[in-house]
Amino acid sequence: MATTKRWVITPSPPRERVEELAAQLNLAPTVVELALRRGFDDKDKLEEFLYPRLKDLSDPFKLPQMKEAVDRILAAADQAEPVTIYGDYDVDGVSSITLLTHVLRAYGIEPNRFLPDRIGEGYGLSRQGIEKALSNAPETTLLIAADCGTNSVSEADFLREEDIDLIILDHHEANEAGAAECLALVNPKLGESHHYLCTGGVVFKVAHALLKTRPVADFDLKEYLDLVALATIADIVPLEDENRIFARRGLQQMAHTIHPGLRALKEITSVSAPVRAQDVGFRLGPRINAAGRLDSAETALELMLTKDSEEAAIIAEELDQWNKDRQNLEQKTREEADALIAELPESEREHAIIVAKRGWHPGVVGIVASRICRQFHRPAFVIAIDDEGLGKGSGRSIEGISLVEAIDHAREHLEAGGGHEMAAGISVHEDSLADARRLICENIAQQGDEEIFTPKLHLDIEVKLADLTLDLLDSYELLRPFGANNREPVFYASEVTLKHEPRVIKDRHRKFTFQQDGAIQTAIHFRSMEEELPPLPWDIAFTIEKNEFRGRTSLNMIVRAIRQHQPEG
Repeated sequence: MATTKRWVITPSPPRERVEELAAQLNLAPTVVELALRRGFDDKDKLEEFLYPRLKDLSDPFKLPQMKEAVDRILAAADQAEPVTIYGDYDVDGVSSITLLTHVLRAYGIEPNRFLPDRIGEGYGLSRQGIEKALSNAPETTLLIAADCGTNSVSEADFLREEDIDLIILDHHEANEAGAAECLALVNPKLGESHHYLCTGGVVFKVAHALLKTRPVADFDLKEYLDLVALATIADIVPLEDENRIFARRGLQQMAHTIHPGLRALKEITSVSAPVRAQDVGFRLGPRINAAGRLDSAETALELMLTKDSEEAAIIAEELDQWNKDRQNLEQKTREEADALIAELPESEREHAIIVAKRGWHPGVVGIVASRICRQFHRPAFVIAIDDEGLGKGSGRSIEGISLVEAIDHAREHLEAGGGHEMAAGISVHEDSLADARRLICENIAQQGDEEIFTPKLHLDIEVKLADLTLDLLDSYELLRPFGANNREPVFYASEVTLKHEPRVIKDRHRKFTFQQDGAIQTAIHFRSMEEELPPLPWDIAFTIEKNEFRGRTSLNMIVRAIRQHQPEG
């Protein structure tokens, strides 16, 4: 299966329009051109994108059933009712519970909190999980489910029979069987707007609605935007519209967070200001997730809620160790998955890859699926089968292929399944795996054509090495944060040569000194020693970033790909 990426160059906008807007906004033309290539041709929309402001957040009551949720929470506060929050064990779930806890405390409610165990209770709002949560808080009259519950139809019925009101704050797609019936289901996917929000964003909107209805002195919701950014970036939801506001302002807040747990996590991962989206995606988020993957997410929740800096440091150390354990387990699983992929007939890996094995830990299958998906540019499911033959798996997809649609097509052979278009989970019995695989692969093949399954390297803009200046970097910062639907721009330069032979760093990386028309730039190409360099001259694809060291600022080039120069036309 070929995985060599085809270079795809984004069409250029009219040069006159670029120069006109660059002059009006006093920005580098290269940055304006990058923004125009993202569809922001209107000056007002472009300014909203480059300068996201909290005052542009919309009325939270636009979300479905928001008023019912707000009224019920305020009634619980007035009556001093026992409230339980039931959440998911990933970063979005943990961050959502943390924010919701702080908000409820502002209204005099000290909620009970429950996170299901991945092995014991499994994902989502389950009957087993509910019973365990209620055994810890038997007087509960209001249960708030965060980051789960949309499709928990029977569980909602059970709570109603127990005279316990249920509010669901979620962002997952409703399946064909229909959504749960409860007092309030605040899920943007069931409304007309804000479909991009994760649950952290939904909880922020609930908090905003509560504060609009009944303001609370000395509670500044802006101080909790770092939790929303953490959830938004880690859950890989589109960084567009209000999510972009949450991410930009939340990362700024994270630089001077009021939460001891986040401070400890930043310290142990060497995250410093300015905090970047990749810091959340590759440093902070994985350590929070590690708790729920290998043990109990309660530990991560303790970290996020603690007010004690010493306790936070101890818990952060524990999560860091779990993350190392998770990495070792992930590596072993990946090696075994690769061996299984090699044995699959071509028909069972042409459009999708589905592998399963007994003994795999369900806590790492999602990460392995993500890596397989990226390597082969195919939707991938990785399934851990337990001793009873029940498999629990995670899937990751490529742009243009909906996992939810594929799951629905194979639902007759699945115990359960659901999630997002790009990421989903399934439960399938070992005996039904072959039929489920056949139908999932069949549906994915129908969804996509050859173009979708062709891996591509999207190039945003051609530049000369002489264009890579500190002035460019200053404007470039306005495009951040990068993530889903606002990917990091990939530059390319044509007909580049070498000033001297590349230098090998740590036996894995290459450091280059490029030259072009008299301009010279250094660059690094990580994990590139196994790649054979083509004949000169080269076309190079790369990203850029600001480097600050000992008071000096410089521009770093990070090589993404190199090919022999291909003249235009």
